[in-house]
Formats: sequence, C-alpha cells, structure tokens
Amino acid sequence: MTARPRHTIVLCAALALAACAPWQDKPRAAAEAAPTAAACPQDIAAIARCLSGQDSAGAYYLIALPRDWNGHLVLHAHGGPALGAPQPARAVEDLERWSIMVRAGYAWAGSTFRQGGVAVRAAAEDTERLRQIFVRHVAQPRRTLLHGQSWGASVAAKGAEMFQRTAGGQRPYDAVLLTSGVLAGGTRSYDFRTDLRVVYQYLCGNHPRPTEPQYALNTGLPPGDPMTQADLRARVNECLALDKPAAERTPAQQRKVQTLVDVIRIPASAILGHLNWATFHFRDVVQHRTGGASPFGNAGAVYQGSPDDAALNAGVLRYRADPEAVARFAQDADLQGSIPVPVLTAKGIGDPTAFVELDAQFKATMERGGSGARLVQTFTRHDTHSYLSDPTYPTLLAALLRWVDEGDAAKPTPEAIARQCAPMEARFGKGCAFAPDYVPAPLATRVAERERS
Repeated sequence: MTARPRHTIVLCAALALAACAPWQDKPRAAAEAAPTAAACPQDIAAIARCLSGQDSAGAYYLIALPRDWNGHLVLHAHGGPALGAPQPARAVEDLERWSIMVRAGYAWAGSTFRQGGVAVRAAAEDTERLRQIFVRHVAQPRRTLLHGQSWGASVAAKGAEMFQRTAGGQRPYDAVLLTSGVLAGGTRSYDFRTDLRVVYQYLCGNHPRPTEPQYALNTGLPPGDPMTQADLRARVNECLALDKPAAERTPAQQRKVQTLVDVIRIPASAILGHLNWATFHFRDVVQHRTGGASPFGNAGAVYQGSPDDAALNAGVLRYRADPEAVARFAQDADLQGSIPVPVLTAKGIGDPTAFVELDAQFKATMERGGSGARLVQTFTRHDTHSYLSDPTYPTLLAALLRWVDEGDAAKPTPEAIARQCAPMEARFGKGCAFAPDYVPAPLATRVAERERS
C-alpha cells in the first residue's frame, strides 16, 4: 500500500470529523424578513394561499398553505441541481410538480437554494433556513416532514444528519421522505457517468475532437471552454443519432448506441442526459468545489457487455481520482448514515436516472451509521424518475406520520404501504404500483468497481 502524503491524511481526517459533527440549529432565522403573499399555481389556487420571499443568503422560496391544512409541513429539497444563479420560477415549478401534497392537506415549502451547482451542504442549510422562516413567520407545524427528490434526496439526507436539534432541544424534522433519490453519496453515485464519458469517447472520439485541445475527461470540461448543452447534443447526435428512431440510424450508429446501453446499463433515452451531467456538472464540481482536481476516476474498472471487451478495456482513457478532491467532495456530498428520525424511501424499479442499486448502497450506509432500524425502503413498478404517481406520495406521507405518532409499533412494511395505497386511488386517481417483494442488488452489480484512494 502506497504511503499517502501527510497533508492528504490531515485534510481527510479534518473533513471526516466535520462530516460526522451534527450542526445545531444553524442557520438562524432571526434576521429573515417575513414572506409576502404570492399567486399560487393554477391547480391549487382555489384550495390554498401562497407566500414567497428571498432569504438572507439569496435563495428564493415559495410556501403553500391549504385552506384545510392538516397541520403538517412538507419541507421540500428539489432535484437537479441547476447550474447558474437561482431563479424564483424554480420554486413555482417545484410546487406545480408536488401540488399533490397540498391537495392532500399538507403545507409545502421549497427553496431554490442560494446557488446553482453541486453543493449539498449549502442546499441543506438553505432548506433548514426555510423551515425556520416558516416557523417564525407562518405557523408552528404539528409535524415537519423533510422531503428530498432525486439529487435533493441527498440534500435532505445530509440535512437530517446536519440539523439534529434546535436551540430548544427539539428535532427540527420529525421524519424524512426520499423519493427517486441519488443516495450513494457523491463519491460513488457518479461513477457510472465517468464510465459513460470514457466509453463514449472511445466509441465516438468527438468530445473532445482530435483537432481540439485534449483534457482529462473526468474534469468535465477545461476552464473557459465555451461548449453549451446544444453543442453537446449536436456532437452526440452526430455520432449516435439519438434524435432519430433506431430504425433510421446507420448500423454503425446503432452498434455504438447498443454498446453504451449494454456497458453502462442505461437506456438509450438517458445517454444524453447523463453525458450532460458528466460534462457540465463535473466541471462545476472540479472548478468550484474541489479546487481544480477531480474526485472522479475509473482506474481499475473492468467494463463488460461490448462486442469486444478486451479492446474496450485496453482502449478507454483511465483516470485516478485525486485523493484531496475525493475528501473535499465526500465532506460535502457523502452521507454518514446517522439520521435520528424515521426515513422512508421510494423509487421506480426502472428509474433511468437514479437506478435502484443506489438505494442498496444507501441501506448499507444507514446500517453502517447505526440508523438501519430507522429505514424502510419501497419500490414501485414505474420506469420514471421525476414523478411516480399521485396516490404514491400521500400514501408514503401518511405511513411516515403513523410511524412518527405511534412509534415502532406502527413502523411500516413495504407490504403494508402497498395495501394502504389502494384506498388513496379513490381520492387521487389511479397509479399505485408498489412492488413490496422487490430488493435491489448491490451497487457493484450495476457499476464496475474501481480503485479508490
């Protein structure tokens, strides 16, 4: 085993200590202005009143209070993350998507976060700041349920670890709901996107082109590169013709598409989206979060599923993650599994964005952190990521509330949740699809293991 430089060991130890220390009721909301009346999205305008504002850190937020409020607050952490400055419209879009929670009687509050990019702790702080604004200026909820969706699930889980007690000694969050979550931590959740970059480049050779300056693909893009998402889409379609039906692609294009599908194990429809992440979000991480070095690597990864695996493994570019970058990224984006309240997760078995094996890794993290008994995982037969179905979410929230109110005697099981969903369809429409017997395989069965510093 190669000796690590002393400065790396010191940095890793310091970051590990910081990651394990729960924050206590920060940031404070005493200086926060009260929200003002705002228009509600059309589908809840008749049943709720809305409030909006911008917090002291620069994040916009939106709050909805149903007229028949059940007294409970759903505090929402959105997915993405978006890149660039926050916009008020983001909170409106989130409330429109999650209006089911208001229609089910819950108050809802969502922040845009103060900044774009992959900054998990900052987003968790913004979410907690919004909770304090709600309590100070709107109402004291009976229960506060912290909801994270997609990347926001990692924000919610991190926030539940960071903020475990208020100044008054109370729990800020009574329970946590994580849906379609990216839950394996930043240093593992994005391994397959590193793999996608190198396999795509092996097959297509146009990101970058041979005539362009070469750079390490695990950095996303070099500083100052003017590439846009439209530019990337054009290159991908040039090589793979993803903008055409499979029957209209050339045989060579279809072979390359199929190789990516078989090796990376994502559907063809998800290739461009994940390449965007592995380009622009990787650049954000490297240039703004980890000091210019990359926390992503594929050293030692063995790829399988192509027409010629030996040639593929010999030909792909290889990168070793920088140890200090890994430590910095882990401090922000990895989870410790130390959540002191009930946690319920839900994910579609066919989720093409945050696949189910990430949840197996999260379960292992929770068990390692001593919170395994406070976790219940559910899966549905959906193959979507952004939204499962209207009756799914009220079912999950109701199960969480029973667990909180009645204790472990009411701890839900996947079977019980599946049964409880059916009556919800009478009020919220069809869409129950829980698969109570499903158990995801370990992450290593989906994503090639690799050497880690």
